[in-house]
This record gives sequence, structure tokens and C-alpha cells, in this order.
Amino acid sequence: MAVAAAHCSCSCSRSLQSLSLTKRGALTKRVSMWPSPAPRSVKSVHRLLRHLPLRSSAADSAFFPSSSSSSSSSSSSIAEKYTSATENSPTSMASPLEGSGDEISSTDISISEIPLEQNQKGGSNQLKKRVLFGLGIGFAAGGVVVAGGWVFTAAMAAVVLTGSREFFGLVRSRRIADGMAPPPRYVSRVCSVICSLMPIFTLYYGHMDVSVTFSAFIIAVAVMLQRGNPRFAHMASAVFGLFYCGYLPSFWIKLRCGLAVPALNTEIGKYWPVLLGGRAHWTVGLVATLISISSIIAADSFAFLGGRAFGKTPLTSISPKKTLEGAFAGLLGCVVVTVLLSKILCWPNSLLSALAYGVLNFAGSIFGDLLESLIKRDAGVKDSGSLIPGHGGILDRVDSYVFTGALSYSFVKVVLPLFGL
Repeated sequence: MAVAAAHCSCSCSRSLQSLSLTKRGALTKRVSMWPSPAPRSVKSVHRLLRHLPLRSSAADSAFFPSSSSSSSSSSSSIAEKYTSATENSPTSMASPLEGSGDEISSTDISISEIPLEQNQKGGSNQLKKRVLFGLGIGFAAGGVVVAGGWVFTAAMAAVVLTGSREFFGLVRSRRIADGMAPPPRYVSRVCSVICSLMPIFTLYYGHMDVSVTFSAFIIAVAVMLQRGNPRFAHMASAVFGLFYCGYLPSFWIKLRCGLAVPALNTEIGKYWPVLLGGRAHWTVGLVATLISISSIIAADSFAFLGGRAFGKTPLTSISPKKTLEGAFAGLLGCVVVTVLLSKILCWPNSLLSALAYGVLNFAGSIFGDLLESLIKRDAGVKDSGSLIPGHGGILDRVDSYVFTGALSYSFVKVVLPLFGL
């Protein structure tokens, strides 16, 4: 075996010598075309030829004294020349696989740190985008509320149309559709258009009874005349969408534009420009709408901050991130803002009515938020849409306002006159 190995070593050395002398130019050209793997193959051959004579016995070395030493020296010289030619080649590049173990480990560490830095930057950018868009939406909504009339109604109709389309998109998701058949697409589109028209009918006629009844009839007829096999679940989901996306938001029109009695005690009306309506522009509906919207914003903000700082006890299984501590913080913030604005705007007159109004706004806010969370949980989605960067869809922003308009209108129209508050 040893004799055969030594003989193989001699033959390999002669072959490499002849190859280096006859085809040196071809090898140099090949190295320049293939810079990275070639040195590795030559180094492995060099190691193989270098270790072959060391594994022979003393008798074999004595039997082939010149062949062993010559093969070792010749293989080493050939490999060194080949490697030096590769390293000195002008077109050769360093292989990314070469290097010590320390270099590889440091590279791995730096690569593992990249996602963490990207997540931190992404989180800060997301928060910044959320704050900027939130402030922009807040100022725009405040201007629309103060303007009132057709400006407020047109903006409400646009919001209702977008929100209803998002709602029926959630209803048509696979997880909800497995348990309840959604309405056909044309029924969903007809219902979305009807929902967007309901605020306009409310402003024009002053009430919603005829429009809601006629709309429900149109939806029922559309479901019954569809092709295939009509089901009661189609009608149930469509009518609920009509109620949730059209009927309830229309109460904001009745609250803002329907309560046109001037708020005579409001001091800001004295300084309001005559060209913008003067003192008569500040009505009970405007004051009540501003207080209600501001208290909802305070409830959401205080609930988020309180839950993040002190939240430990889950509020409900519908939304695991909501905590009991956050709900108490939201209630406190909602009531405090309502009382402060009631003192500034001089409406309502008594402290008890301001406290009751704040509690009512918070109840409508948190119930609307939980209902939308329930719909999204059954749909298996995080956001209802992606229209507003950093916030999600329209329903994600107005879910707290869906029931609050109806509750606020009922409080001003029924509770205050009934109890003389």
C-alpha cells in the first residue's frame, strides 16, 4: 500500500509539472475567469500531496528516498506557483467565503443586529406617521364640524361610503363567510351607496324614518331577486350593514345640524366673525358635537397611555390588548375633558349633566371599539383597511363614533329636557 501511494505521488507530481509547463497560459486564463473556487481546489490538492509522503513508513522512505522528497517539493512548488499566479491576477477577486472563523462570527453578529435596528426604525417611523396623520385628520375634522351644513354632510357621506365598503369587505372574508353567508357583491355595493345617501336624506328631510324603511325594502328585494339560492343570512348581514354603516352615523347629522338652537351662554360666539355666521353660528348642536368628539379623542388617548403604563388585567376576550386599567384611564380622561369643555363653552349648565354626558360618551366609544374589534377578530384581520397610513382603515378610526352620535343626540333631546339638567 505504501509503495502504491508513493508511486501515485510521483505520477501526480510529474503530471502537474507537465501541466504547468505546457498549459500555463490556459491555467492563468481560467483562474482569471473563475477567481474564488480555484484557489480552494488547489489548496486541497496541495494538502493532499503534502501529506502523502508523511503517511509512508521508514522502509518505504528508504526504498524510495528520492521520489518521496522530490514529490513533496515538486507538489509544494507547483501549488505555490499556482496560488501566487491566482493572487497576482488583475481580474481575480477575493472570495467571500475565505477568512478566519472570527470574521465569519462577527459578520453573523452584524447580520443578526440588522433586523433589530430596522424594527426600531420602523417602529419610530410608524409612530411618527401615526401622530402626523392623526393631527392632520383632527384639524381637518374640527374645521368640517365647525363649518357644518352641507360641508359636514358631504364629509360624513364620504366617510360612510368608504366605511361601508370596508365593512362588507370584512363580511366577505373567508372566516366570516364560513359561518354566515355574505350578501352578493352587487347587494353590498347597493347597500354601500344607500348608506352614503342616508346622511344627505337626513339633512334634507330632517328625519331618517322614511329613508331607512325604504332602504331596507330595496335591500330585501335585491336579495330575493338574486340568482341562485337566496338565504336569510344574506339579508341579515346586509340589513345589519345598513344599520351599522348608514343609520347610526346619520345621528351625527341630526346632532350637528338638527339642533339649531343658539347656545346663548357660549362666550366664544361673541367674538365669532359675522361673515362666518356670527353668534348664531354657535348652536347647541355645534357645542355638543365638539364636546362629544373631543371627549372621544381623550378617551382613546388616555386609555392607550393608561393601558400601556399600568395595564395588567384584561378587559375582555374580544380584544386581548385592552385592559381594565386602560378603560378606567379612558373613562377618567373622557369625563375630565367633558367637564373642562363644558366650563369653557358654558354647556351643559350643571356639573351633574356634564359628568353624565362624559360617561355616556365613554360608554358609546368603548362599545363601538369593541364591536369593531369583534368583527375584525371573526374576519381574521388586524385592520379594516389601509387607507390611512399608520392608522389602518376608516372603520379603525371611526369605530368609537358609530354609537356615540345616537347616544349624544338622545341625551340632548330626551335626557336634558326630561330631568331639567
